[in-house]
Amino acid sequence: MPGLASQLLSDRRLFCAQHVRTVCLLDAGGDCRFSRGFADRAHPCLCEVAGRSIRQFCEQERVSRIRRAGVEPGKLPDEAIDTVLGLAHLRRSDIQTIAAAEDCLTAADGVATRRFPHHFAHAATAFLTSPFAESPILVCDHHSDPPLSVWAGRGQQITAVPWARQGAGLAELYSTCARIFGFRAGAEHGLEALSRIGSGAAAERLSPYFRYADGSLRVGAGWQEFVRDWLAEGRSDALANRAHVASSVQAKLGEILCLLLAEVKRASDAVNICLAGGLFFNTYFNTAVHQSGLFDRVFVPPNPGNAGLAAGSALAAAAEHGAMCARMETSPFLGPGYSLEEIKATLDNCKLRYDCLHERELVDTTVDALCRGLTVGWFQGRMEWGHRALGHRSILASPLSPYALDNLNVFLKQREAYRAYGLSVREEDASRFFDGPPRSPYMEFEYRVTAPGVLDGVLPAGTTRLRVQTIGETPQRFRSLHEAFGKATGTGVLVNTSFNGFNEPIVCSPRDAIRVFFGTGLDLLVMDRFVIRK
Repeated sequence: MPGLASQLLSDRRLFCAQHVRTVCLLDAGGDCRFSRGFADRAHPCLCEVAGRSIRQFCEQERVSRIRRAGVEPGKLPDEAIDTVLGLAHLRRSDIQTIAAAEDCLTAADGVATRRFPHHFAHAATAFLTSPFAESPILVCDHHSDPPLSVWAGRGQQITAVPWARQGAGLAELYSTCARIFGFRAGAEHGLEALSRIGSGAAAERLSPYFRYADGSLRVGAGWQEFVRDWLAEGRSDALANRAHVASSVQAKLGEILCLLLAEVKRASDAVNICLAGGLFFNTYFNTAVHQSGLFDRVFVPPNPGNAGLAAGSALAAAAEHGAMCARMETSPFLGPGYSLEEIKATLDNCKLRYDCLHERELVDTTVDALCRGLTVGWFQGRMEWGHRALGHRSILASPLSPYALDNLNVFLKQREAYRAYGLSVREEDASRFFDGPPRSPYMEFEYRVTAPGVLDGVLPAGTTRLRVQTIGETPQRFRSLHEAFGKATGTGVLVNTSFNGFNEPIVCSPRDAIRVFFGTGLDLLVMDRFVIRK
């Protein structure tokens, strides 16, 4: 029966969602058809794997429109489930088995359950979406114990590496630091942004409190009081001092991270590394690992945090059941997409005026708006499954506009004036403006700006490094836009931030984009080939 077995393997699909839960659906014969996982509190999401790759991925908050939307214990993220099942042309009655990552899920009668460990799912997300055939994986997270783990990935197999050297967790320590600075839980990115305008020059002041010894991070007593006292030293220039302390704390933790990875390197003799867990949303840490020179290549998945557990759980379940024969680097565009007809129907339903333009005219119209200093909502193709806008759900602005930061911080995002924004540039043009890793397709690394005067308008005082997305062959329309903007201005770089309003998730549907467009200071909306003006 080899022919039938091959057919069953080719038809297998897996659905998973995060964050303390993962769901794997098995057919009555025990063959793995779907896997899915979700969280009962924050960031539940669904993922479908078919054959050897992820086909769909959707966070609950993107469709419910409630940031950090959770679900009650024992419940399912209904909107995300219906979205992903609809995209896959499947029904809820197809569900046979639920696999939980950690806590047990209350299943319906006749539905079996199984489990994936939290850190294993993190490791699977990183390794099974990477281009590497073999690599160690470091997981740094503060939602489980231990907070740090090391894994070995080879082929489709991921195995735990005994790592008795533990101590405090880097992710938990960084989150505690963020709270000392006044950032709420889950807003560690605020500390990262503040650090970006500091130099990190006083990192050694923290050596008595943060040190790496005998394979562990050692945290000295009284460190929190020390940091609070340090913050109080600069009352005359509070922002500059806060940035100075924040950058020094971050630099010290980055130094310790690299010492830890040096041990991982010695233990594995690996040339590549995969990083997973919430700590690696921080582009400073990712870049520090790259700059350490310990590894030839550093891979961070599009969604290294708890939402990404959906992908890891689904891919791991697929690998367990033999549904994956080979791997490739995963596309960052796995969310819902909308056809030209669907977008037009929404525009007509909203009684809006619009133009439908051919490709060249569409790009030229957008470039003209950007050259005039306007901000553009850019809605194309399938939604990103990570937290960074990568050219499908983006807000774009010219970095040459003297008011770019004001427009974004005041009229759109309502953020502090020192907050910088990510930039996007074609891969082949990056070295003209930046110094950094060869590639940053998911905006996972920081780059040092090397074009003095050109990008000053998007560099808050004291900032020399920015998150950068390097654009390879895709997305093609986004590439064309950068090429045309470069020809018009001599600078093929655009400010690229997530398409969302204040304190909202990234837009998912055309209707979401329209609401944000008219509810914020955006000037132009481009959805596929449609252009909407105010």
